[in-house]
Amino acid sequence: MNGSLTQVASNSDLLAAQIQAALTALVAAGELQCEIPEEIRLERPKNRDHGDYACSIALQVAKESGRPPREIAELLKKSLESLDEVACVEVAGPGFINVTLNASSAGQIVRQIIASGEKFGSGTALTGVNINLEFISANPTGPLHLGHTRWAAVGDALGRVLIAAGASVTREFYINDRGNQMDLFGASVRAAALGQAIPENGYQGGYINDLAQMILSEDPGIISLSDDDQFVEFRERAYKAQLAQQQQVLSDFGTHFDIWFSERSLHNSGAVEHGLDKLRAQGHVYELDGATWLRTSDFGDDKDRVLIKSGGDLTYFASDTAYYINKRERGFDICIYMLGADHHGYVNRLRTLAACAGDDPEYNIHVLIGQLVKIIEGGEEVKLSKRAGTIITLEDLVEKVGVDAARYTLTRYPVETPMVLDVDVLKKRTNDNPVYYVQYAHARISGVLRNAKELNISYELADFDPSLLTHERENDLLGALAEFPRVVQGAAELREPHRIARYLEELAGVYHRFYADCRVLPMGEEPASAIHSARANLCAATRQVISNGLQLVGVSAPERM
Repeated sequence: MNGSLTQVASNSDLLAAQIQAALTALVAAGELQCEIPEEIRLERPKNRDHGDYACSIALQVAKESGRPPREIAELLKKSLESLDEVACVEVAGPGFINVTLNASSAGQIVRQIIASGEKFGSGTALTGVNINLEFISANPTGPLHLGHTRWAAVGDALGRVLIAAGASVTREFYINDRGNQMDLFGASVRAAALGQAIPENGYQGGYINDLAQMILSEDPGIISLSDDDQFVEFRERAYKAQLAQQQQVLSDFGTHFDIWFSERSLHNSGAVEHGLDKLRAQGHVYELDGATWLRTSDFGDDKDRVLIKSGGDLTYFASDTAYYINKRERGFDICIYMLGADHHGYVNRLRTLAACAGDDPEYNIHVLIGQLVKIIEGGEEVKLSKRAGTIITLEDLVEKVGVDAARYTLTRYPVETPMVLDVDVLKKRTNDNPVYYVQYAHARISGVLRNAKELNISYELADFDPSLLTHERENDLLGALAEFPRVVQGAAELREPHRIARYLEELAGVYHRFYADCRVLPMGEEPASAIHSARANLCAATRQVISNGLQLVGVSAPERM
């Protein structure tokens, strides 16, 4: 087992490969009898006295092999100690293997980060997987409200994270442009234009009057049309204008979609009938009391679902059914739905729909529910919008705190938890403001590197000696940097982009502590040395990782603040 951890992949990946190889050799030699795990998991110990990496593989295979885990760990220890980059291997507790790398090996992560640049953190865990990511999907009948704003940030960040993990991702917005709400919307705008009372249950807010006046100014002759034609014109023009407004607001927010999918097109193309035919062929559609049903109860739903009412009208679920089948037939392996807090009942419904279509609901469909968001300003909840009346809009939030603060804060919490945005905190340029804390770390490093360049301190890889990075704070920072690819992969596989934000905050904290204890630049007349160059390289690697992480959550990485 003599050899070297060649720095092609991360130290953790290569160390895991060496442990797997050592285990394989023990089995081949007849010293162990067990299945070789496909993946060896390593952890970064919270207490650095326990080494750079910890592995519990000896405990995992002990029962199958019939040997005590500490004996297995001792056998593996002998193999790992022969590696050039390993400084120390210890067996701890019931059979944990703690590995400490020498300074030179640990510092090689800096080379990997700087050489990889913007690609560092990206992986191949989801390579070959085609994902449809649907989020927001608001009615085109008004401004995007605070709930939509959460998905605008989280959905876009999730798309970036999935792509970083190797997936092919299509971001899709489902336009609910069919049904009674569209007629009410058109009638509301028409009433406002004609100076009439808004219909019962119609749409209110200043934006309705704005749309009415815009339509009248563009085509004053619209009021001379027949009532039916007039209604259709107001509805369609208001729809077009409101959808364009939503698209512009999202673009300004940094959220972009590959496809804007119209519900109308689903019906006009015959996709609904096609979807029903496919489900019939699967044997899960039946007729009862004049209605057409989908037998979702076969797959755990609390009751079967109506697709066509006895009067012949299609249900919303019929559209949902057709839309899912349409996505799968467009070649998507996984369909991710990001729904609002009032859609909990849809989770099992959509999963059973996938099962009825012959798919695996554990793999082919994933439903995320986002909880409510509140805005606090001056210690009180903000409930009114200048433009929309009774709802707070995405524009309102951006106007108060800016795009970066809004996106970062909305992304840093798990979506299943309700959250409160404190406007006063998000306006602060202090460490109390999480996005400022992370961005400031990036700006601080940029300033350090500008000064290093002025002092002719090289942070080129050719002048980098990783063996000089022996300080505890340097080791802490190297360890934190090495975790970034693992964090990205976990965020993608678990559909939890908030892990990126929380990692960045931890990394910023580790960097600030390093900066306080390890002088990067020489003082006074002190000449620049190799240690200054090594630390400047460590700073450059840290800046790259912070920049890459902020890019994944759609937030800027300023060089000056």
